Amino acid sequence: MAKFIDQSSRLHLLWRFFLALTGGYLSSLAMPRENISWLIFASVILILLSVYRLRPVPAFLIGLVGGLSFYLSQIEWLSLYLGPVPWLALSVLEALIFAVGMSAISVVWRVLENRIPNALPVRQITIAFALATVWTAREWVSITLPYGGFPWSRLAQTQSETFLGKWVYWGGLGLLTFVIALGSAVITIWVLHPEQSFRRPVFKKSLIGLLVLSSIPAVPFLTQIPTSQEEGKITIAAVQGNANAGLFANPDRGSILQNHLDASLLIGEKDIDLVVWPENASDLSPFEYPQAREKIENFVDQQTGVPLIFGTITQRGNDMFNSSILWLPGVGPTDWYDKKRPVPFAEYVPDRDFWYQLAPDLIGMVSRGYTFGERDGIFDLDNQKLGSLICFEIAIDDIGRQLVADGAQVILSQTNNADFGRSDETFQQAAFARLRAIETGRTVVNISTVGVSAIYSADGKVLQQLPTFEAGAMVQEIDLRSSITPAMRWGSWFDLLNNFLALLLILGSVYSNFRSRERKSL
Repeated sequence: MAKFIDQSSRLHLLWRFFLALTGGYLSSLAMPRENISWLIFASVILILLSVYRLRPVPAFLIGLVGGLSFYLSQIEWLSLYLGPVPWLALSVLEALIFAVGMSAISVVWRVLENRIPNALPVRQITIAFALATVWTAREWVSITLPYGGFPWSRLAQTQSETFLGKWVYWGGLGLLTFVIALGSAVITIWVLHPEQSFRRPVFKKSLIGLLVLSSIPAVPFLTQIPTSQEEGKITIAAVQGNANAGLFANPDRGSILQNHLDASLLIGEKDIDLVVWPENASDLSPFEYPQAREKIENFVDQQTGVPLIFGTITQRGNDMFNSSILWLPGVGPTDWYDKKRPVPFAEYVPDRDFWYQLAPDLIGMVSRGYTFGERDGIFDLDNQKLGSLICFEIAIDDIGRQLVADGAQVILSQTNNADFGRSDETFQQAAFARLRAIETGRTVVNISTVGVSAIYSADGKVLQQLPTFEAGAMVQEIDLRSSITPAMRWGSWFDLLNNFLALLLILGSVYSNFRSRERKSL
């Protein structure tokens, strides 16, 4: 196989293009809602094979093809309302980062194969660890840069409905991505060098790889995640209004608020402690529209008699915020959370003057951007600490970590998926909510305007779920927890260490390549 790949890199680059294209596309089938989760291993294997023994520039070009296939196939929902330009622009940007990562992988791979003695038992696993380290670091760059990155299309996202998702309990989504990349790298090396893996006397080299591979299912299989209450219980009613609440929708004024008021009737006479509505649940801000304030006061004071947390747009001075409001019976609004990470090019435009010159029609659609929030996401309700985040913030690692650090005992993820219709987007976002529950050790109430709305326990089990595009209410008694999972304690350190090792591997490999060429020129 290795000889075949070597020949194809010189004579038949189309074969490598095919591997990269296929690998990228298979990743989309591993994602929710298709959920053929094991295909993510095949995806990574094919992409790694496509750049094996390539020099940096060809690896970059092949990686660009793989990256485009990877992102274009996963986030086609971005074009649903905004057209193809944002979908193509974001996919190209992420594919460029992907291509740089694959170029780095090819350099590190070549150097390690040349430098590590073939007889060394740890040769294969060392190379596999290096490839997984660089892949995971590349993913971190993608979800972090630029403008806060695009926190989507992560290998970990594919395992939300499998027992492998328990890996995030130990180290977060970054660790699960690393585990998937590591297992894929081990198999890739075996595919390339079967004669070095399973024939005596070098079988002991593959034995280490077998132990690593067996640990991938063994660790989550043996992991028992605690879910019992530690700080009491709270009964929450989460309401999905089935409202046309998209950014560019044009519903009748007040209809979105009315949808959620009507859907709240489905709670019935159940004994509850709190009602939660999603992001943008009130299209009329009660701070600006007396009729909205009157309806919400009547709902909280007369109809339920319990607090309400809901999303609306607020304005303070010249600043606009995507906010979540805590409204108490007989008191009114007492606390609020403003979205800390508005989505670039959707909820605000960074460097507007520059980008307007390139795409005036598109940038002009975002006429006024939201201001970044600075308040913590904790609502204190009778000494019960409720953590709140808004929409895509569920996909951002540091926001979930900060909520737990601030004392959140349950996490409320309020979201509005109406812009993405019946596409895969809402299912992909729900995958983050499920993994975040396992990672934080907190029940996550993921409530959307149109779905997917679901409640996930601390071990990722689905406690309740509503059908999409139907009004509904989930009433659930939730265990409040305060213990800290290993992921919350060490997850950020894993990311830092992995990125540091990846940087050392890349710099060391580039230097080694440079020295080798220098010696050859003498």
